[in-house]
Amino acid sequence: MWTIEAIFIGKVSAAAFAGVGMAIQIILVFFSILLTFVVGASIIINRHLGAQEHFQANHIFGQAMMMGIVMSFVFAVMWYSGAIHLFKLIEEGESVMARTAGVTYLRTVALFAPLLITNFVAVGIIRAIGDTRHSMTINVLINGINLLLCPVLIFGWFGIPRLGVQGAALAVGIAHSVGFFVTFYLLRKRKVSVFLSFRELASPRWESFKMLFKSGLPTTIEQLTWALGQLVVTGYAAKIGVIVLSTHTLFVRIQSLLSMVYMGFSLAAMSQMGKNLGAADSVLAYRMARTAHRVMAVLVLGIVATLILFSRSLITIFTADPQVVALGQMAIFFFAFAQIPKALNNVVSGNLRGVGDLKWLMWLTIVFVLILEVGFNWVSAFILGWGIYGIWGVQSLDETIRFGLNLLRFAGGSWREEEPCLQK
Repeated sequence: MWTIEAIFIGKVSAAAFAGVGMAIQIILVFFSILLTFVVGASIIINRHLGAQEHFQANHIFGQAMMMGIVMSFVFAVMWYSGAIHLFKLIEEGESVMARTAGVTYLRTVALFAPLLITNFVAVGIIRAIGDTRHSMTINVLINGINLLLCPVLIFGWFGIPRLGVQGAALAVGIAHSVGFFVTFYLLRKRKVSVFLSFRELASPRWESFKMLFKSGLPTTIEQLTWALGQLVVTGYAAKIGVIVLSTHTLFVRIQSLLSMVYMGFSLAAMSQMGKNLGAADSVLAYRMARTAHRVMAVLVLGIVATLILFSRSLITIFTADPQVVALGQMAIFFFAFAQIPKALNNVVSGNLRGVGDLKWLMWLTIVFVLILEVGFNWVSAFILGWGIYGIWGVQSLDETIRFGLNLLRFAGGSWREEEPCLQK
């Protein structure tokens, strides 16, 4: 839906497109922090469900939701009060409109943050424990409502005032608020594998929080490091100029859509690995992991071919700006080939999360984000002058090296030695 929203915003102006794109990058940074509770809870819950320990699974879910609710209010205040400072990354001389659009979008979404973020945590856990049919239903509903409201509020159809960027943010907030109440209904009516107990929600337990942080904090640091690194890279693009920022934002929006595909396989791999290990079936766990790798390899080759063959059509969906279209067509080869290692790395990382090898993923991401995404991208942007080509070329190199190291880690069998249940 963010991709479709970007298409509508692109029709308003290239500056609005760039500003909203950066606002979404900022939101993703904050969402990464929530992964402590989403991933941490999912790993523990999958093991409990595999062992048929449903009471313990519900307890962990309630504790995770409690922390998610608290964080939702903290984030709402930070988004609203800090928006004007966060968007100083965009040079005022380049485009005041881009900065204004970003601030407007982030502040409007902040008004709905308590419901939006709480629902993000709940649906994230539901998805990661294998109830993907219900998480799909919730998100189809949310995005369907968003799809209907977005053009109406942006362009002022049916007598409604033309709200532009603010209209896009209102559509997001209203849709996710509806989604929150649907999720709440499913959780209370026992329609999914976990039950939302008010007693567990209102009874904090320090030992459970320690387990959540221990399981989820490495993934949070990993994803937060990656998100911050990408925000820094977006800042580099903003410093180069609005055309480069708009082109980079366009690629990021396409990337976000593709990442949903990769995430599906990654979460499936993590869920199956966790449940099979909880049931002490390491043979099936390994077989499922290899199947996920092979299917993703075939799928990503088709994605790369589509990106290259239909590059102009894809770019013009987002914007008609001739400079952005021209630059995008030239740079899409770098973007397309970056998808191969990115897709494969997502799946093997999901398998490693399922076995609990989280610190490895965390340190690997920290090292490569600092060296390549932040460090070498700065050199390529401001010393070598590679611009958008350098940004996606460096990301391709980053993902390729990390994929190779993760695959060696998984195939080498070190995770088998670390999991006692695999020795049964």
